[in-house]
Amino acid sequence: MDLQAWTFLIVGLTFALYIGVAIWSKAGSTRDFYVAGGGVHPIANGMATAADWMSAASFISMAGMVSFMGFDGAQYLMGWTGGYVLLALLLAPYLRKFGKFTVPDFIGERYYSQTARVVAIICALFVSFTYVVGQMKGVGIAFSRFLEVPLEIGVLIGVGIVFIYAVLGGMKGITYTQVVQYCVLIFAYLVPAIFIGLMLVGNPIPQLGFGGTLQDGTPLLDKLNLLNQDLGFSAYTSGVKPKLDVFFITASLMLGTAGLPHVIVRFFTVPKVKDARISAGYALIFIAILYTTAPAIAAFARTNLIETVNDKEYDNLPNWFSNWEKTGMLTYDDLNSDGKVQYYNDKNEEFVNGVASEKGWKGNELVVDRDIMVLANPEIANLPNWVIALVVAGGLAAALSTAAGLLLVISTSISHDLLKKNLMPGISEKGELRAARIAIAFAVIIAGWAGVNPPGFVAEVVALAFGLAASSFFPAIVLGIFYKRMNKEGAIAGMVTGIFFTSIYIWYFKPQLGGYGTTEGLWWGISPEGIGTVGMILNFIIAIIVSRFFPPPPLEVQEMTESIRYPGLSSKKQKYSAFEE
Repeated sequence: MDLQAWTFLIVGLTFALYIGVAIWSKAGSTRDFYVAGGGVHPIANGMATAADWMSAASFISMAGMVSFMGFDGAQYLMGWTGGYVLLALLLAPYLRKFGKFTVPDFIGERYYSQTARVVAIICALFVSFTYVVGQMKGVGIAFSRFLEVPLEIGVLIGVGIVFIYAVLGGMKGITYTQVVQYCVLIFAYLVPAIFIGLMLVGNPIPQLGFGGTLQDGTPLLDKLNLLNQDLGFSAYTSGVKPKLDVFFITASLMLGTAGLPHVIVRFFTVPKVKDARISAGYALIFIAILYTTAPAIAAFARTNLIETVNDKEYDNLPNWFSNWEKTGMLTYDDLNSDGKVQYYNDKNEEFVNGVASEKGWKGNELVVDRDIMVLANPEIANLPNWVIALVVAGGLAAALSTAAGLLLVISTSISHDLLKKNLMPGISEKGELRAARIAIAFAVIIAGWAGVNPPGFVAEVVALAFGLAASSFFPAIVLGIFYKRMNKEGAIAGMVTGIFFTSIYIWYFKPQLGGYGTTEGLWWGISPEGIGTVGMILNFIIAIIVSRFFPPPPLEVQEMTESIRYPGLSSKKQKYSAFEE
């Protein structure tokens, strides 16, 4: 069968499976819709958490970013994996014991304020919408290439699939669908890595193949360093990004992870606090499988791209090149009219005035969207069509699983936190469930529209969402658990300051969002992807200072805060658990 037939077959089967699982596990109550009934097995919850966590940024974009950034791309690997450890060990068990299954619900109860709850709702919507935009772009990329439809149509197809199983199944349907999606995405990620590892270095284990030796006896990384330097790029294993910016981006990704609402809610789908800890451990193992494979895929893809394309006759290039050209995410411009593709760093003046001028090159002729590298990787390596189609299915599984979790956060923020807890406290369970489904419907339409014109690569867009989460939620959650003196005034002031500062900085230095800044004007060289760390620090400072000017929280709130940190104590608030509302 040809590639398109394989794609229709494998993607169609996986989509049918997702929808079938959603129908089988249809939510019949708000408890099913919000927390899957609270009875998911820790292993299944670990898989669902991993799928929820490993978005299109992890599957499609991360290895692509690393393949171009080299050593500097390690900030994404360290930030996202380290952040999950921070969340699992520092925050999740305490939030699970508190018994509130949404971040706005926790903040509203802990800070005894409807104003704090509304601020948290706004922050949750802001973070979740930013995050889901990246997923929709990932869906659009996969569909536009392999189903040969425009990017906009690809996004619409993804929107339709998510709409069906998110609206129908709620958290219960999403959870069991994500278990299936994890199996699909991890298999799809590993198969081409194993194939290419065998072809390049003769090792089927990608993590070992990353440090392996090519058939000519040259170590893979040495060869990749040489290829990069021969084209005017920095050595693949060297870092050129300012260390301060790398630190701030890594910290923003880590701290943002610990404040992501759609990941935190996963710890409420298991029966007990102990199960939450166990499922976190399983999730970390499942996540590590992909994240330890990503550097190898990045190195394999970069090596194959350069050797396949650079200084080769355009008319003799493989079909994959022209196929990706049609999507507009790979472009070639023959600047010197020699019929060959010259791919090099034309920003490197020394290289341009030396090697490039000697060869008669007039400028870089190839522009590659980094988000296509993982999807194009098996095509570049000339793997079988079924492997290429499998990678497409895996990328879609990663994007759709996270999109569904984010859309559920948006719907619960509106139906549970805004309506039931604020505007319409007397709403029936049936009415609340209806409101949640309507909220998802509107959210998925808006997210699809924004996904057509995202403000950057998938991983960059997701990094912005993590920065917003770090600057708004992380301090409020940490102080709410570990600082009894923190009151509502301090928490509100901190959240507003953090997210406002971070949002303005991102907007100003992201031309795609209408901003006016340039990279030369960055504060201390900190990029928009890392500014969430600064926003988080401001949030902590403002929250603590403001809290000292107002009375401490009521005694029962302080006792509740004390109780959630010690297993032997029971919280006075536990009788108001979200599960009994």
